[in-house]
Amino acid sequence: MEAQNLSFGLSSTLPTSPIQNQKNPFFQILLKPSSSSNNLTLKGVFLKPHVSFSPKSFPSKEFFQCRNCLQRTEREATTVPDSGVNKELRKKKLAVFVSGGGSNFRSIYEATLEGTVHGEVAVLVTNKNDCGGAKYAREQGIPVILFPKAKNSSEGLSEEDLVGSLRAYNIDFILLAGYLKLIPTELVQAFPRSIFNIHPSLLPSFGGKGYYGIKVHKAVIASGARYSGPTIHYVDEHYDTGRILAQGVVPVLANDTAETLAARVLQEEHKLYVEVAAALCEERIVWREDGVPLIRSKEDPNHYK
Repeated sequence: MEAQNLSFGLSSTLPTSPIQNQKNPFFQILLKPSSSSNNLTLKGVFLKPHVSFSPKSFPSKEFFQCRNCLQRTEREATTVPDSGVNKELRKKKLAVFVSGGGSNFRSIYEATLEGTVHGEVAVLVTNKNDCGGAKYAREQGIPVILFPKAKNSSEGLSEEDLVGSLRAYNIDFILLAGYLKLIPTELVQAFPRSIFNIHPSLLPSFGGKGYYGIKVHKAVIASGARYSGPTIHYVDEHYDTGRILAQGVVPVLANDTAETLAARVLQEEHKLYVEVAAALCEERIVWREDGVPLIRSKEDPNHYK
């Protein structure tokens, strides 16, 4: 039996879900085992011709992820509960970095408990051991790591030790949620395209060193801008310069103060970060050919944000 209309190296009779990636394009194949011995073999990937199945019927180990159409990998997976995602996914492990009260951290953590985000907060990292976010993490039984080392103190981890600790927790994504320290190059290189930050303005405006907290909102109001809102972006070696992944927009009202604008933006932050965390854990990030990351809609796979 011959495969028909090969696309991406696979028969069109097999369900595939192409995901564009600028540096490492890959697509995913989900196959249901068959007793038939009439198999097609393509570079180590076994193809069952004219297979008909329901996506929800996959066993937990029949998940194949083919990178560059050459490699086959197998991994443990669990079904995403009530998410509408038509494939099986391993629950992702998250590390959240905070410097203050950690309201975005709390929103993300609560979303993991509710099942909105198919992941778990495995560890919290902070530069302030007694901040509100760290206290809340301890109350929830989440391990807390101090980074960087405090001056004149033996407490805290070095860059190398931090990378090792996060790898020991099998971290998939790092989410900065009000973390005010510059992320070291060692960490950026150890977790490529896996570190994200939320900034309280519509980048690239009102971003960079010195723009944080209430200072951002004062600058927005002073500029006369009519709109503001949070930006979630990939983290590189500089402040607020990584690729933008998502933004939320709120109006700047005529009688706004920096405090009232900050409160409005913060509410949008909580919503936006949970949406992005859910997309990350459901593997819905798609890279456009020009290197711009997009989020594939869960409701409509042909729509991107």
